Amino acid sequence: MGIIAWIVLGLIAGAIAKAIYPGSQGGGILATMALGIVGALVGGWLGQVLLGTSGGASFGALTLPSIAFAVLGAIVVIFLWGLLTRQSA
Repeated sequence: MGIIAWIVLGLIAGAIAKAIYPGSQGGGILATMALGIVGALVGGWLGQVLLGTSGGASFGALTLPSIAFAVLGAIVVIFLWGLLTRQSA
């Protein structure tokens, strides 16, 4: 069930992050899923580092704090992805 929870959390985080992040990011549903799942991993890791193991942002849990950290992680990943794929004009 952990993998399914990560996928669902990543889908939610990716969709929310794309809606919040300004500008056009491009990419379709697969890119949103991938960036959301990576963002969930990054956000979960940041939550564990910043708040410790009892911080409420437990890995793969579908709770409000873990969704918030996953969305923040997805926003960071979208920003970094934009930097990496930006074409110089």
